[in-house]
Amino acid sequence: MIHKNFLLLFLFVVISNMINAQHSLSLNIDGVASEEGYICFAIYNNESSFLKFDKVYKSGSEKAVKGNTAFHITDLPDGEYAIAIFHDVNDNKNLDTNILGIPKEQVAFSNGKMKMFGPPKFEECVFTFNSNMEMKISLQ
Repeated sequence: MIHKNFLLLFLFVVISNMINAQHSLSLNIDGVASEEGYICFAIYNNESSFLKFDKVYKSGSEKAVKGNTAFHITDLPDGEYAIAIFHDVNDNKNLDTNILGIPKEQVAFSNGKMKMFGPPKFEECVFTFNSNMEMKISLQ
């Protein structure tokens, strides 16, 4: 009986850990043009929220380091995500654009690139996250 209870408890712990798996994501952002302002990231977990500032899954910023700025994001559960990055040079907490909506500040995406007529779609940027991971993203 004790062995049976121990086995059930063990299985419960293993299954709980698998369901609630949390991992770390290290982002290395290269191509940072200056040390002015901040490098900002936004993580999205579905297509309907992608690039909507009020529907970001997780976000943050770090002081810009010319050349390369690094982030270490913890407690990110398994899933599919897309990341948008921008260099907020003037530290106004917004991506500055011109009258046509074209970014004036450097931007980048996980797996996707800016197109001639707008940003990439969620499915072009999405990646599967199921273990600790390092990702390099280049600002454009």
